[in-house]
Amino acid sequence: MAHSSAAAAPRRRADGPAPSLTGPASDVHPVLRRTTAPPAALDLLAKARSGLDEAAVLDVPNERYATAHLAALRTAAAVLAARARPVTSGRRRERIRSAWEILPEIAPELTEWSALFASGARRRARAEAGIPGAASRRDADDLLRDAAMFLRLVERLLVLQPVLPQARRERPDAG
Repeated sequence: MAHSSAAAAPRRRADGPAPSLTGPASDVHPVLRRTTAPPAALDLLAKARSGLDEAAVLDVPNERYATAHLAALRTAAAVLAARARPVTSGRRRERIRSAWEILPEIAPELTEWSALFASGARRRARAEAGIPGAASRRDADDLLRDAAMFLRLVERLLVLQPVLPQARRERPDAG
């Protein structure tokens, strides 16, 4: 008995995708492509991750708060680097605005995060100035947690694989 493939006609190699019954040949098998953020945004995200790691081991609440807030600011800057476009109008230059003011215009889905971190900007300035009690331990811990969540959200938003946090090393002096 002859093999079933022996009777089959030789196949021709198609020059392009097979035609679709419902649309043009170009959309037969659309391939979802992963986009990535520009190098400047990737660098800012890496610095934000590093800042969060640093803040996690700081004992002084003012330092911990300021470092975590700076990490959140770098995360916002990464979104601006990835999405913002320069204004090319011939008008007089507008006043300088903070990243927290611009972020909701560029990424409306981050409006609440922007408001949260904008509300902590004064406290960060006082903490950086070394004013005693500018940030409590609880304030610093809460901000660190929020900044870490914000970073993970932005990594997802910019279609990146989130980086898992490193396991904390136990400090010998910790009681």
